[in-house]
Amino acid sequence: MHIGFDISQAGRAKAGCGYYADTLIQALLRVDQSHRYSLYPSFGDFFFDALMPLTSPYPGRNVKYGPRHVSRETARRFWSQANLDSALDRPDIVHANNFWCPSQLQQSRLIYTLYDMSFAIMPSWTTEANRLGCFQGVFQSALSADWVVAISSASRAHYLETFPHFPETRVRVIYPCSRFENTRRAGRCPKTVRHLRQGGFWLSVGTIEPRKNQRRLAEAYAAYLSRGGARIPLVFAGGQGWLMDDFGRLLDELGIRSDVIMTGYVSDDELIWLYRNCYANLYPSLFEGFGLPVLEGFQFGAPTIAATSTSLPEVAGDAAILLAPDDTEAWCEAMLGLAANPAHRDVLTSRSKAQAKRFALGASATQLLELYDEALATPKRSGNRP
Repeated sequence: MHIGFDISQAGRAKAGCGYYADTLIQALLRVDQSHRYSLYPSFGDFFFDALMPLTSPYPGRNVKYGPRHVSRETARRFWSQANLDSALDRPDIVHANNFWCPSQLQQSRLIYTLYDMSFAIMPSWTTEANRLGCFQGVFQSALSADWVVAISSASRAHYLETFPHFPETRVRVIYPCSRFENTRRAGRCPKTVRHLRQGGFWLSVGTIEPRKNQRRLAEAYAAYLSRGGARIPLVFAGGQGWLMDDFGRLLDELGIRSDVIMTGYVSDDELIWLYRNCYANLYPSLFEGFGLPVLEGFQFGAPTIAATSTSLPEVAGDAAILLAPDDTEAWCEAMLGLAANPAHRDVLTSRSKAQAKRFALGASATQLLELYDEALATPKRSGNRP
């Protein structure tokens, strides 16, 4: 089988979607020696990184790279051509991973990764350009994709509610897997937190953006301190996203600026250290396709308080304290309770490591290969041309 795989978001400073593609292709190349892979450094024109794959190469005997483009315009021209199957050397499978969706594949089976549809639920969570790009891609997938891979049951259900004409038997849930295989790694302490002791800080991982709900967490933390909670710093680990330029001002207004540390983007080694050494991992996100920081934290034994929203209960199981993401009082109470009860923290640590084992790297790759085989043995969707 000739498999074309989109790696366009797997380069520098990747976030959730990029980590999904990067981890999955590495797992596929490790477990599968029988198929031929073409990896696409660019895929459409919605997302573009001119340095792919120079910064993130993928070695393998049966691996080659698809066309590389030095500008968004040349990528746009290539991916919009009518005879795309031929231009791509006629792959059996084309797997889209960055929201953009081709519409002109005539023979190749098109697999489309569906992360989430938060952009449709609450437009104010993102920029207009990103919202439109994501919406166009997901809408096109409903017309042109042969199969959809949803990264959670919650995402699958939302997709089928939005596009009820899409055959539900062709929407498969394949959970992401963590990129951290060696859970014995100690990691490296980020410079910004070198003054903190092990177990001496709350942690919140994620790009600073409205959907991740850092504003609400800051308010809960301020309430926690005002009610006599142990003065444990709150560390936000993640790069600056969009629509949060006023976050620093909010910290000032709440009077907690001196108790909050913003690390910015952290390396994998630094993130491991943070997960391993935090008092608890706090994840109040309003909407998630999956929620990798919960799973990653579990791997390193991080006690976790997470939101009840969308997919997060699927990931957390009974290993975390689950709270409504908009209930500031409940988050404050949970932090107060956990800070005062180290024994409960130990229980959560034990549960988290057990829960993490449910999401094995090899299992995701094997399930995806089985889907590729099934897709190739199944006719392309009839009537799915725009």
